[in-house]
Amino acid sequence: MTTYFLRRALGAVAVVLVLSAVVYVTFYVAPGDPARLACGPRCNPEQIRQVREQLALDDPLLVQYWHFLQGVFTGQDYSAGTAVLHCDAPCFGLSYQNNQQVTDMLVERLPATASLAVGAMVVWLAVGIGTGLLSALRRGGATERVLTWLTLAGTATPVFISGLVLLMVFCAYLEWLPFPSYVPLTEDPEQWAWNMLLPWVALGLLESAKYARLTRSSTLETLAEDHIRTFRAYGVPERSLVARHALRGALAPVIALTAADFGSIFGGAVLTEMMFGLPGIGQLLVRSTQTIDLPVVVAVVVITGAAVVIANIVADVLYAVADRRVALR
Repeated sequence: MTTYFLRRALGAVAVVLVLSAVVYVTFYVAPGDPARLACGPRCNPEQIRQVREQLALDDPLLVQYWHFLQGVFTGQDYSAGTAVLHCDAPCFGLSYQNNQQVTDMLVERLPATASLAVGAMVVWLAVGIGTGLLSALRRGGATERVLTWLTLAGTATPVFISGLVLLMVFCAYLEWLPFPSYVPLTEDPEQWAWNMLLPWVALGLLESAKYARLTRSSTLETLAEDHIRTFRAYGVPERSLVARHALRGALAPVIALTAADFGSIFGGAVLTEMMFGLPGIGQLLVRSTQTIDLPVVVAVVVITGAAVVIANIVADVLYAVADRRVALR
């Protein structure tokens, strides 16, 4: 098991390094002169030259990327006139818009995105696995047809439509819930939960549709295997077959899909964050893209990619714990 985990960890480090290199080169070469973007449209050539020197943008691209990696792992110093500004590791540079450390901006917005990701994951796993399992066990009946129709409807409904309907019904018409306004968990846990409930449901229901379909197909496939039929022939109760054998086999692809979705949601839940006014990383990415704030955009993309990779490692480990044969491959 240790060897298996080390192999996955080394592979993950290589993937993140390649990702960071591709993202850095893409964003710092394609848009034009980063020094002009950092200085602003009203800067004269002399001011642009000074900014280029301060940010070490006059070095070759490979040297700039090496400085970027140094900042991530050891921190970096930036010239600020007569003073020197130190950016502690992990340092992703300074924002072009407000000269603020990108790491501080990400840390400030991370709680909102993490709250959305964890809550939505609980919703989509509970609804998706429960619906898919029930649909598989009621195969051919009216229950399966109704659940299949609801699953297709959930897949086809964009999050901005479901979110708008939820706001109109529960906030405007029924007045059961307040219009979402993010409250940090540390300040008021109860208000945090009430204000996050609609974003969780809106994003969770959208994602739960594919989990329902995946759970249903995996459960039916597992129930059709030879060893399940053998257990039935020996008189093993159906409930025990489903709980101890069929469900365990069906959850393997669900674990892998959950890892990918949970990692990508840190930069991908843009519509949900914008609709419900959540000050998260996705909202920051949209605004930074509009203003071409390269350090922020690069940091968000790299961190999102790293989150996906780490989540997949966790999924691989859980998969290996569930099935020891995986670790021996």
